[in-house]
Amino acid sequence: MTNATDRIYTIADILKSTNYALEVFESEEIAAIELFDKKNKPYLKDFVDGKDRPAKPEEIVRQLYLYRLIHTYGYPVERISVEKAVYFGSTVAKKKADIVICDRDNPDTAYIIVEVKKPKRKDGIEQLKSYCNAEGAPIAVWTNGNEVLILHREDPNIYRKIEYLPRVDQTLSQVIDERVTIEQLESRNKLVNERLGLRDIILDLENLVLANAGVDAFEEVFKLIYAKLYDEWAAENDPRRKKLIQFRATGSYPEIFERINSLFKEAVKKWQEVFLQGDKINLTPPHLAVCVSFLQDIKLFNSNLQIIDEAFEYLVTQVAKGSKGQYFTVRHVIDMAVKMLNPKWEEYIIDTAAGSCGCTMHSIFHVWGGELTSQKPEQWQTNYAAEKVFGLDFDARSVKIAKAINLIAGDGRTNVYRVNTLDPRTWDEEARIGLRSRLSHFDDDKKNDWNQKNYRNFDFDVIITNPPFAGDIKDSRILYQYDLTQKEDGKRLNKMGRDILFIERNLEFLKPGGRMAIVLPQGRFNNISDERIRNFIAEKCRILAVVGLHVNTFKPHTGTKTSVLFVQKWLDDAHIANYPIFFATSQHPGKDNSGEYIYLKGKDGQVLLDLFGHKIVDQDLYDFKLVLESQLNRLLERDQKDKAKCDRHRQQYEAILPYITDYPTIAEAFQEFAQQQNFSFWQEDLN
Repeated sequence: MTNATDRIYTIADILKSTNYALEVFESEEIAAIELFDKKNKPYLKDFVDGKDRPAKPEEIVRQLYLYRLIHTYGYPVERISVEKAVYFGSTVAKKKADIVICDRDNPDTAYIIVEVKKPKRKDGIEQLKSYCNAEGAPIAVWTNGNEVLILHREDPNIYRKIEYLPRVDQTLSQVIDERVTIEQLESRNKLVNERLGLRDIILDLENLVLANAGVDAFEEVFKLIYAKLYDEWAAENDPRRKKLIQFRATGSYPEIFERINSLFKEAVKKWQEVFLQGDKINLTPPHLAVCVSFLQDIKLFNSNLQIIDEAFEYLVTQVAKGSKGQYFTVRHVIDMAVKMLNPKWEEYIIDTAAGSCGCTMHSIFHVWGGELTSQKPEQWQTNYAAEKVFGLDFDARSVKIAKAINLIAGDGRTNVYRVNTLDPRTWDEEARIGLRSRLSHFDDDKKNDWNQKNYRNFDFDVIITNPPFAGDIKDSRILYQYDLTQKEDGKRLNKMGRDILFIERNLEFLKPGGRMAIVLPQGRFNNISDERIRNFIAEKCRILAVVGLHVNTFKPHTGTKTSVLFVQKWLDDAHIANYPIFFATSQHPGKDNSGEYIYLKGKDGQVLLDLFGHKIVDQDLYDFKLVLESQLNRLLERDQKDKAKCDRHRQQYEAILPYITDYPTIAEAFQEFAQQQNFSFWQEDLN
């Protein structure tokens, strides 16, 4: 019985300001922990040996996992040991194993070892592996309460990820060899159920396999993702597959190697231009089996592709992007720009510094009215993606990612080209042929012939882009192509900022009346030395809006303050001298000072997911309530014949809605401004 003088403790208070969390546990599991006061400190009772233990964060996580082992997986207390000594030969390890479940038929042999003491994933896994190697345990579990990692030890150096622990009445082989359909994959998707990111999984792969595999990590991970995307597509669309997923780590190493390589070859055949027909996966069969085991229980389709971007941003940034001051644009910034510029299905759109084509892909989602799924899009949707969406970038790996995603959206067709946007003299024939239809035509024959040869002016309706803004261009052959490099005395500057040249170049891509959103360093908007640039922009365009982004937006890669400039290119005879401009500043960037995303959380402290399973970022760039409403309407339309499903969708919507922050949002404020100003690209939607 609790005395009146006893302190009352809560788990939330104990975990506060620690690296531990309880996102993997259900509310009824958490409720099973009873805290009590002992010696003026919080204590709890051990579920296995009944001892009173100090309720430290790691102890709370251990007891929760013990509760799950006993009540969910059915393991009897008699088979479970807590704080069990581990022997390395004749030497006893300094730290005891947190939880050990002994083998059913041999009580002296460890069957499962669980480690919860180290919140850092890499350190915890290494310690856990050493324990399993020493004890010969075939199953290893690491958790900090926020994540759970379950590994099957196949030999001392090979650990394969498995989906879940065997129940007491299951064998390990039953778990490993299970057949899975596309519907089952969706229901067990780790990205949703455990709030994991693909980047987290790749970090595990690096620690366990890729760092010592002697291969290019980017290339091999990309091949696996390509094969997995194809597998999900085929399971949904090929009737011969009977909805079965083949991207599984089941069978022998040679069988897994043959099956995954076959999927990769089929992907290359269907979505060409990214890999060569002779390309193959270069991982060894054991290493490939481990990688597949980590990726097999995530679903890549039905996502907004941010999970893929984040993973490749991690792999690419250091070697390909960061040194040029170019970073993958965070998706809520892109979504704001798309919602403000409102691209239409009949319009042509391009990103001239495309990276992984996030800007153009989210424009596709906007026009489609939905995201990329494993089901075949309608013909008009694939036609739009294949014919009216373009991307340019100089970085080979970014182009590879962009082509892959656009090929899938365009059902085998893409307009992504690897070129130096600033120097069309160097463009290859593929890019010239692909972009020829978008060249501007002039009444002046001489000017028209010059443009057809030099690829300077185009007729794109919309540009959304985040060009590189670090470093200067010093190549005189490039500088001489731009008016902004010419000084008042007629001489040329010997260098110019890369982003400045992109401003002029992008305006050449826009047709009269076309509109653009471009991310620029804040200094371009207020430096005295950049006044000439601002005058150049005002001469060429109507300035629609300037949105100041928070300094955390591009962290951890850079703390440079940036803004998004929105303009509409003047029609030849439609210049206006004085007009209002929309200004706004983001106060809630969706990232903290270290560059980690800030996600909305529910009452239980778990990260909120939208109706499609995406984490919801805490931001003020656009109204997420409208996104939720749109998702609900699409799900209700899709499942209109299934009343139970529709009821679940409505319940989920109602459960999420109270936790969506009620900030004034920038995109919606601009839309109201656009209506007042009679902007042509909003009139059709607002009437």
